[in-house]
Amino acid sequence: MAIERSEKRKLRQGRVRRKAIGNDERPRLSVFRSLHHIYVQVISDQSGRTLAAASTATAGVGEGLKSKRNVEAAKAVGKAIAARCLESGIQSVVFDRNGFLYHGRVKALADAAREAGLKF
Repeated sequence: MAIERSEKRKLRQGRVRRKAIGNDERPRLSVFRSLHHIYVQVISDQSGRTLAAASTATAGVGEGLKSKRNVEAAKAVGKAIAARCLESGIQSVVFDRNGFLYHGRVKALADAAREAGLKF
């Protein structure tokens, strides 16, 4: 019996999540990629709080983009999350690709966040 795509992603997500654990000093940067938007949030697993978040659906980030589902939109979200993290005093994070392959939009978001000054 074949395993569905979503189930395969859940298996990959579990493997990644075992290693990528965020604390208050170095929180976890979690990426979610849907068909229409890309979302990212910085989470402290130690205290169970979301410290910062950005997406193509939030005001200010997705404006002026031709499309909200391409690599350029992912780069804009990466720059936005890095700016919000640095603003709140977070310089270093643990990257959690959330079961998605490190390719395309996920890679573009990570590279843009690194270029904007976030360390991971």
